This record gives sequence, structure tokens and C-alpha cells, in this order.
Amino acid sequence: MRKIILLFLTIISFKLIAQEVNIIPQPAKLEVNSKELPFKIDSTTVIYTNDSLANPSIAFLQNYLSKNYNFQLKINRIPDIGRTKVINLIMNEKIVNQKEYTLKVTNKSIIIGATSDTAIFQGIQTLIQLLPTSKSTVLNIPAVEITDYPRFAYRGMHLDVSRHFFDVPFVKQYIDYLALHKMNYFHWHLTDDHGWRIEIKKYPKLTEIGAWRNGSIIGLWPGKGNENIKYQVLPTAVKITPKDAVLQTDGIKHGGFYTQQQIKEVVDYAAKRYITIIPEIEMPAHSMALLAAYPELGTAPNTKYEVAETWGMMNKYNNVLQASDTTFKFLENVLTEVMDLFPSPYIHIGGDEASKIWWKQSAVSQEIMKANGLKNESELQSYFIRRMEKFVNSKGKTIIGWNEILQGGLAPNAVVMSWQGEKGGIDAAKQQHKVIMTPEIKMYFNHAQFVKEDSLTANKFSPLIDVYNYEPIPGELTAEQAKYIWGGQGCLWSEYITNPAKVQYQLFPRLDALSEILWSPKEKRNYPDFQKRLKTQFKRYDLMGITYSKRYLEN
Repeated sequence: MRKIILLFLTIISFKLIAQEVNIIPQPAKLEVNSKELPFKIDSTTVIYTNDSLANPSIAFLQNYLSKNYNFQLKINRIPDIGRTKVINLIMNEKIVNQKEYTLKVTNKSIIIGATSDTAIFQGIQTLIQLLPTSKSTVLNIPAVEITDYPRFAYRGMHLDVSRHFFDVPFVKQYIDYLALHKMNYFHWHLTDDHGWRIEIKKYPKLTEIGAWRNGSIIGLWPGKGNENIKYQVLPTAVKITPKDAVLQTDGIKHGGFYTQQQIKEVVDYAAKRYITIIPEIEMPAHSMALLAAYPELGTAPNTKYEVAETWGMMNKYNNVLQASDTTFKFLENVLTEVMDLFPSPYIHIGGDEASKIWWKQSAVSQEIMKANGLKNESELQSYFIRRMEKFVNSKGKTIIGWNEILQGGLAPNAVVMSWQGEKGGIDAAKQQHKVIMTPEIKMYFNHAQFVKEDSLTANKFSPLIDVYNYEPIPGELTAEQAKYIWGGQGCLWSEYITNPAKVQYQLFPRLDALSEILWSPKEKRNYPDFQKRLKTQFKRYDLMGITYSKRYLEN
């Protein structure tokens, strides 16, 4: 009788477990077998696998188990479907879609099948979400059958390390966060007005000078005490002094950069998580750090430039690069070193927020326009982007640019990242260019999550529900045009994000919402159900020591 009672209690207990299968992003197909007892992972469980297929997946799983449960599993390099207490990672030739995986859990075994190592890795991420959210030496995994694959090919997340620098260990941790959410592109914003973060051996002053600024504004832009300042465009030849540029700042020196060896280390780390890193080298605007190091490349002669200390695009300070042969040669040399470091087929060259006033005031710029038959400064911007695209294409790579690269005519092969709403993306898709949707009001995670925030953020509002309900394919596109929406991306700009805990706070749980937008079938999305699943995800974040807003737990 006692055995019967224990069995009954076990079954009841498992039914409770089965009801708590909460996976983000939601799989394409999920069935929970409530009649099956759970599979138990403990220190005697063995992983059976093909060596060439699953090494990165095994390493990721082992690292997760070690960090969060303090044990690792034994490994056998030959799959054995007949054994019990095993996790099999196998090639399943019946699966046609290279991006698809299947995951089957019984009380005897776990089987993850796919026809690509990338899909096996995504299956591991789902398995991790079936693990308990508290420490234990025995991990009960509910019996499920899952068939899963991504909706969009591009699932990206961005990190700005120019406004505030984040070291290599944290960048790796950030990449792990993306992997856990089945993201496959990391957009690394390496240069801007406020700091140049990548070593370029041919031009050492980029990091000797450009990687450091002498302070940051106090409070919300334009900074404490500067609220009523009106920024005016100055004459071409004006000398900008530190006093003019600094305004009200904290006077604390800030900076840092990644050596080329560190870049290689991070690229390799991401590759083992099936994440492609897209580096961004900003041009022709957002270049004050570059101009501080090499002022001869700007449009204002005899000007001393400073690495920017205040946020925002102010025409008074934010000069642009001159569209000269000297500048193009410089940038080609920079991009050559960058492309040697990043195997990504894509290079982001910025192209946003270029104030045309600087070219308008520059006699050299006007001569360049006349020599090339350009009617206005927008066409000069297009000329600039096309010149750089031709070079990047010659190296077998493709450029990505913010939607302003549409101004004056879109470069022939460019991918458009639409941030100023959807219009740029819609126009590009209609011109049969690949598009990444990242409209600011929905996809910028540096914005406030709540009307009254816990700490300083950008003065805009992007609540979780708005992120979750965003649809990357605009309704006005035809089915054929919609094929050019490659995917979407979240962006995390770091003006008001100074440390890893604040990154986590701004990222979670909006990254969860983003992952479901980009991975799950559209018809599977349901915000109330997502909120329910988030409760389990928050427990997992507690286990992992991740910072997020506890205010979400109040709902």
C-alpha cells in the first residue's frame, strides 16, 4: 500500500511539473505527456553524441549545469538510442529543414535530433528551459515532444560600448544571454562620438586618443544646468575649445578599448554559440572620437576636435568626415583590419544622423560635389556610402546601414536597418533590399520600461507589452515584398547604462519578448500566456543571478 501511495504522489507531483512547462520563445509545436514520469538528470546521466556535431552544444550545456547546479555529465562519443539515463544528440536525416530540431523526453531518455549543429544547439537551449529553476542534485525534466524552428533568419541584439565601455568577460556573458534566447546575430557598436573601442594597428591614435573622454554629462541630456542652451551651427573655421564642448560634465575620465587579440577571442566565443558578430564602424557622422585622433579628416580646417562628452546630435560639435580620397583611403585601411578580425559576411557602416550643414559649409566638400556631378548634400552622403560599399563588396562582404543610407539613393547591395520607424524598411523592401526592423519606439531597450523608472534612462517609453506586440512585417507590404524583411533587432544604447547590472535591468525581460517575436510562429504569440511563462523565467534569472525589475512580479 505504501508503494502505491508513493507512486500516486509521484504521478500527482509530475502532473504539477507538467503544467509548468514554460518555454520562451514558444516552440512551433509542443506536446506535454502528462501520463509519463519525468526524466531525471543527475551526476550519473550520460550524453551520447557524434563528436563533430555537438561539441559546442555539449560545452554550453555543461557550463550551464556547472554554474547553476554544480555538476557535469559524462560524455560518450557514440549515440546509443537503446540505453536509459542518457541524453542523445543525433543526426536525424528525416528532418528536411536545416534550422529545425526535435526534442523528445521520456522517463528513460532525452533525444535531440537535427540535421545541423546549429539546430542541435537551439535544442539545447530549449532543454535548459525544461530544467528546474532551483538548485538540486537531481533535475526532473517533464516528458515532452517538441518540433521547433525559427520564423526569421535574422534575430539580432545590439550593444553600444562607445558611450560606456564593457569589458570582455561581460561581453561574453552578454553573448550567452543572446544564445539562451536563440538569437543568432550580435551587433557590436564599436565606434561613435564618445569613444573608439577597437585597436587598429595602422592608426594607433584611434585608441591612444579616441578611446578616452574627459567626462560625461550629468543627468539626462543635455545635462544638468544645460536644459535651456540652444545649440547653434558655427562657422566652418571655428576653433572648438574644451570649454565649449564640455558644458556641465562630471569630469571623470572614461574609456577603454579591445585589442585585436581580445576581438578574436570574443568572435571565437560567439561562433561556438552560433552567433555571428556584426561590427559597426560609424561613418560619415558619429565620428568625433576618430576626428579627435585624426582631425585632418574633418570638414573644418584648423579645428581641434574633442572626444564627445555630451550625448545627442548637436550641430555645434558633431562634425562629419570629409568625403575625400584621403578619408576613403583611411577608412579602407581601417575596414581591412576590421574585416580580417570578423568573419561575418556583413559589416555595419552606420550612415545615420549626418548633419549636412558641415558639407554645405565646406569649400572642399562643394568641390567634391561639383567634380562628381552631385546636386546636393544628400547625394554626397549617397556617394560616400556607395564608395565604401564598393570597397566592402570587393572583399566579399556586404554593408549594413541605418535607414538614412536611403538618402540620395540606396547603395546597390546594402542591407537597411530601419530605426526611424518603419518607413525606411518599407521603402528598402520595395526596392528589393534586405531589411532589419528595429524601430526606435518599440525596439530600443535603453528606453524606460515604466512611466516612473527605478533609475535614469533615455527619456522615451518602450514598455514590455509594446515590444511583445510588435510585428516586424508591415501590413502594407505585399507577400513578395515581405520576403525582404530579413528579421528584427533590439538595440541597447549605453548613454545611461554604466554597469553590467544596469544592462541586465534594461535587457530583461524585453529580450524575452524580442526572442518570441523573431523565433515563434506569429499565431503562437499571446501576451497573457507570455506573462505566465515569464514567471518561470524570472525564477531562472534569480538562479542565474541576473538583475531585472521586480515590479514585473507585482502583476
